[in-house]
Amino acid sequence: MRKSIGDKIVDVIIVLFMLFIIIVMLYPMWNTLAVSFNDARDSIKGGIYLWPRKWSFYNYQSVFRTDKVFNAFLISVARTVLTTILNVFFSGLLAFVLSHRDFVLKRFTTIFMLMTMYINAGLIPTYFLYRNLGLINKFWVYILPALVGAFNVIVIRTYINSLPPSLTESAKIDGATEMKTYFHIIIPMCMPVLATVALWVAVGAWNSWFDSYIFATKQSLSTLQYEMMKIISSSMQQGASQQPDYLQKSSEAQSSMVTPNSLRAAMTMVATVPILVVYPFLQKYFVTVNIGSVKE
Repeated sequence: MRKSIGDKIVDVIIVLFMLFIIIVMLYPMWNTLAVSFNDARDSIKGGIYLWPRKWSFYNYQSVFRTDKVFNAFLISVARTVLTTILNVFFSGLLAFVLSHRDFVLKRFTTIFMLMTMYINAGLIPTYFLYRNLGLINKFWVYILPALVGAFNVIVIRTYINSLPPSLTESAKIDGATEMKTYFHIIIPMCMPVLATVALWVAVGAWNSWFDSYIFATKQSLSTLQYEMMKIISSSMQQGASQQPDYLQKSSEAQSSMVTPNSLRAAMTMVATVPILVVYPFLQKYFVTVNIGSVKE
């Protein structure tokens, strides 16, 4: 069927509008990338929009100059990986349990779980709880409180409930245990929703810095985002052409100056790129709809 002239005009308008949206969304990151690779002293002049005017890798060298930043990067990676794996596993397991209609404590567990979403104990009681549990200034303070997410459980349970009941019933007839059913049937069928939840958890864990500020004050447990927050806060107190405090003692910094804007740009890219790298590997699960292929 041939499109009319009016339909073609509408298609062109839609394409142009979507291109405009894409440019508006991508330009800030592209500009930040260009500034991060531009010489800091040259960036003071401004006028950097799409491409570095004077290439320099010193901004990134300055970011990773001290061991504390590299150690913070490793802590953030370890925290994100462990939190994501454990949260998806335990949230999925609890969702599988709550999807059973004959589970006696289903209603009580659901209500108790929902209470955690709307009722917050407060910062001070939470700190005392973590202290009594021996989690203060321990790496596990990043992991244990995030083992299960109530919202994630609800999302996964809803997805499991949409699966044909004959899948689990046939597994029981074949003599499969609940755990075997979960690992060999539920998890493969729930990969799209599990990948979605994994991305949510990973982004949240990677971007978190407040718990490092409150519950893990040891330098060895500092996360990359917390270090970035400290560096940016310190640099914003400096003048536009001054070096951040932690670089002024370096002799190398005297010959190649780092400004707050260039340092902010480099730190922003360091904190953003890892998530951008992970996203394409999970994206294929977002468009995977395999429920329709299952026949009763």
